[in-house]
Amino acid sequence: MASLARNSLSKVEQPKFSFGIITDVQYADIPDGCSFLGVPRYYRHSLEVLKRAVISWNNHGGHSFAMNLGDIVDGYCPKESSRNTVMRIVNEFNAFYLGPVYHILGNHCLYNLPRNELNEILKIPTSDGNSYYTFCPLTGFRVVVLDGYDISAIGWPEGHPHTIRAVNILNKNNPNANKNSPFGLTGAERRFVRFNGGVGKEQLAWLDETLLDANACGQKVIICCHLSFHPDATDTSALLWNYEEVLHVIHRYECVKVCLAGHTHVGGYALDSHGIHHRVLEAALECPPGTDAFGHVDVYENRLSIVGTGCMDSVEIYFN
Repeated sequence: MASLARNSLSKVEQPKFSFGIITDVQYADIPDGCSFLGVPRYYRHSLEVLKRAVISWNNHGGHSFAMNLGDIVDGYCPKESSRNTVMRIVNEFNAFYLGPVYHILGNHCLYNLPRNELNEILKIPTSDGNSYYTFCPLTGFRVVVLDGYDISAIGWPEGHPHTIRAVNILNKNNPNANKNSPFGLTGAERRFVRFNGGVGKEQLAWLDETLLDANACGQKVIICCHLSFHPDATDTSALLWNYEEVLHVIHRYECVKVCLAGHTHVGGYALDSHGIHHRVLEAALECPPGTDAFGHVDVYENRLSIVGTGCMDSVEIYFN
């Protein structure tokens, strides 16, 4: 994070707009556990983190919206209670009363419910079952939300073309019987695991058209996705399958300033070759009781300031 500039002016200058942000709540009404790597996970406490986040956002008084970067319910949630549990978390988010809450699908969401149900419950603007969309919070700014599980072995029906393509990608690139394991894979090859996914051709074309329009309108763009698409910002086992294709599109346009993601619970940051900042935010799930990981984002004309609470790092990102 040392490469991120900091400026005391952000304390006195008023932002153009601001919004609340959180990722990887992964609530489940089950005892605490651990990740595959042995990192403690506090499934019930994450609900308390979310409640405190919403209270903080409401008390701030100036947020235009809130952004959830994905994974609201954990994959270990008992399947017979998946829908009720998702609804419980959505109701907590809906206690934010200053504006809309925008959601992104994560892998743990899709372990619990099919995407068509999630799109409806989370009020995700959708076309043909897709879960990518865009909105303009203020004149001169645009938020683009990508669906990192567009091509995925989870969430689509078994015979769906996107499922078939995902299974073929995994079989081609991951020799392990357990496709959630990156064992034996090295470097960026470790991304070819079942809990990741990719952006399909139609979504790539939509992204290109959306950024072309944003560029023509002189807008500054923030891209949000559950999965990061820069290998230096995340553990490579949590990287978007076709990250290079996405980078190829966004690097065509000067309008893209920042990319925000979750999925890698410890967080991360990278500045890419085209001056675009990639920030992965810390997870609410892995906060020990009494601690937090949420924040809000203040957006200025020339920079973006992430104001973190607890385990979420505060950083100031200057637009290139």
